[in-house]
Formats: sequence, C-alpha cells, structure tokens
Amino acid sequence: MSGNVLAELAATFAPLSVLAVGGGASVIPEMHRVAVDVMHWMSDKQFADSFGLSQLSPGPNMMIVALIGYHVAGLPGAGVATVSMCGPSCALAFAVSRVWDRFKHAPWRVAVQKGLVPVSIGLIGASAFVLARATDHSIGAGVLTVLTAVVAFATRLNPLWIFGAGALAGLFGWL
Repeated sequence: MSGNVLAELAATFAPLSVLAVGGGASVIPEMHRVAVDVMHWMSDKQFADSFGLSQLSPGPNMMIVALIGYHVAGLPGAGVATVSMCGPSCALAFAVSRVWDRFKHAPWRVAVQKGLVPVSIGLIGASAFVLARATDHSIGAGVLTVLTAVVAFATRLNPLWIFGAGALAGLFGWL
C-alpha cells in the first residue's frame, strides 16, 4: 500500500465531507462515480454491496466510507477515509454554529435553511437513483424497486414488510 492511495482517499472524501448537504447519503452518487467509474477501486456490485452492508450495520449511516477505504487500502484506508469524510464537515459545523445561533431570526438565515431543503432532497433522490441503477439488472428488479418506492411513499406500511416481500421474490427466483 502506498501513501498515494491514502492521499487519494483523503483527497476524495474531504471535499465530499463539506458537500454533504442534508447528510452523508446526499453524496453517494459522487462516491459511486469516483470509486467505480473514475478510480476503479470497486465494481458496481461491490459498491452496492458495501452500501447495503453499511446500512444494515449498527452505527453511523456513513459506514460505507470506511468500507470503501478498507477495500482500497485495508485498515489505514478505512481510517483515512473516515477521518476525511467526518473531519472537515465537523470543523465547518462547529465554526458555523457559533455564528448561526446568533442570527436565528435573521431573514437571510431563514432563506438559506429553506433553500437547502430542496437541495438535500434532490441529492438524496439522486443517491437512490444511482444505487438502484447499480443493483437493478433486470426488468423485474427495476419494477420491484419502483413498486417498493411507491408503496413506501404512499402508505404507512412498515418497510420491513416491503423488504420481506422483496426477499421472497428473490428467493423464489421472480427477479
């Protein structure tokens, strides 16, 4: 393992850290683009598997960063990727929070907060699209993904029932 790989991990995740408006999931498309298409650190399937594992594991939802780093450079890679993803945004949040609270009723602050909501929703929607594209390799899987999204959005059905139905569809070979 070379120091260049660790530097590449840091250079990849540090800027993503400050762009993660609305949470880390909002930069999943860019993580995918860099890890799969640009750097060729992993395949689509490996990225999707890493994302799934990171969401199933207890702990922060950005565990995918550590998994990508680990895949690329072992434990040092996991550490560098995680610190690079968390450090800059934490420092920025700390610095901004000192000013942000002072202006809680200022019109510009209210406008910034309202403007960031649709940006966050769009970025998270893009993440869902990229992950669906990386995992849905058949028409049946695509239909199941769309159906799952519609049912989850339109009903108050517990998502575990939807996941269970998807698991059964896979088990019986319907996908």
